Amino acid sequence: MALPSLIGSFVFIFGLLLGSFFNVCIVRLPKNESIIWGRSGCPNCKALISWFCNIPILSYLGLRGKCKDCKNPISIEYPIIELISGLMSWGIFCAYGLSLEFLFSLVFCSSLLVISVIDLHHQIIPDEISLPGIPIGFLFALWLGKITWYESLLGILCGGGAFLLIAWGYEKLAKREGLGGGDIKLLGMIGAWLGVQSLIAVIVLSSLLGSIIGITLMIIQKKDFKTAIPFGPFLAFGAVAYLFFGNELQGFLFPYLTP
Repeated sequence: MALPSLIGSFVFIFGLLLGSFFNVCIVRLPKNESIIWGRSGCPNCKALISWFCNIPILSYLGLRGKCKDCKNPISIEYPIIELISGLMSWGIFCAYGLSLEFLFSLVFCSSLLVISVIDLHHQIIPDEISLPGIPIGFLFALWLGKITWYESLLGILCGGGAFLLIAWGYEKLAKREGLGGGDIKLLGMIGAWLGVQSLIAVIVLSSLLGSIIGITLMIIQKKDFKTAIPFGPFLAFGAVAYLFFGNELQGFLFPYLTP
């Protein structure tokens, strides 16, 4: 096996282990519980989970998707998150190799993954991730130089400021809250990592995707336009798409503005 393939395999396994930790974050952050201290337990019978029952994907398959103690079903979401994390880590490695860019991109994409799942479940975006993500993204810009520090700073100001203005305008027109404060902080974080030049493409792509999926769900579920749909996952998708395919995305969305 060639060395890059071997390293890629280890990166994939590392990503699976990260996914197990992400599951802890997804469960505990909305409850304001520590993500560092305390062993994980079954959500049904509260029995502590042994280490051999906590091996990513393999334990779920070995237990046939049931708790070892109470035999109640374990959500399939756990191995899915682990698999997504493994594939995500491997994909970032294929794009950047073992480098600082790989490390920072893994931190960024991992944060977006956890944020998206929490937002889908609870319609909240945890400040514990988005707020530290802003200065970390700014440091990323300083360290790697892919974008300048002022592009990152403008991304923070315009990202958060643009959504704040949109949220204020929507609330005034519709007489109800549309975008939450979490979305505003998340876009500020995205602007810090990807720079001000990314924001229009990220907003347009996420809005298009959100509209298509939102309208489809409303038709299927026979609900009206007042139904709340979390926007964080769509912003996260737009940000990841821009991270890997920024130039292509700009050319596709704005063909007449691309030189």
